[in-house]
Amino acid sequence: MQASRARLFKEYKEVQREKAVDPDIQLVCDDSNIFKWTALIKGPSETPFEGGVFQLAFSVPEQCPLQPPQVRFLTKIFHPNVHFKTGEICLDILKNAWSPAWTLQSVCRAIIALMAHPEPDSPLNCDSGNLLRSGDVRGYQSMARMYTRLAAMPKKG
Repeated sequence: MQASRARLFKEYKEVQREKAVDPDIQLVCDDSNIFKWTALIKGPSETPFEGGVFQLAFSVPEQCPLQPPQVRFLTKIFHPNVHFKTGEICLDILKNAWSPAWTLQSVCRAIIALMAHPEPDSPLNCDSGNLLRSGDVRGYQSMARMYTRLAAMPKKG
């Protein structure tokens, strides 16, 4: 457990140093628990998520970095690889393709890439996956844009 704490403290220091380097990701460590983090990520441009800000919750295991963190969306998102109710994310690096080389920052980058390039063949949200698999890209983008506006954009007035 000591090694995992040291690793997370190192990541914390890097996040503090690199805040201005990556404006699309804002990682914050819980004040009282180094194993709990949240992130705000910006929706990638030229996607239905553009203009949205999505909150992620990280739960880092004590076996870190040998085991991946559990990450889920707290912000509702219409995406084939994200469970609509729980926010669970289907991404290989969070399961069987994990490597200790991954950092929390790079996991956020991978999630942003997944947002831009959904994998409809391994859906956690079947409605979303079925729209893409049937070729209804317009329907998928319309639903994703609607949920982005409802859940991930600041309310006006």
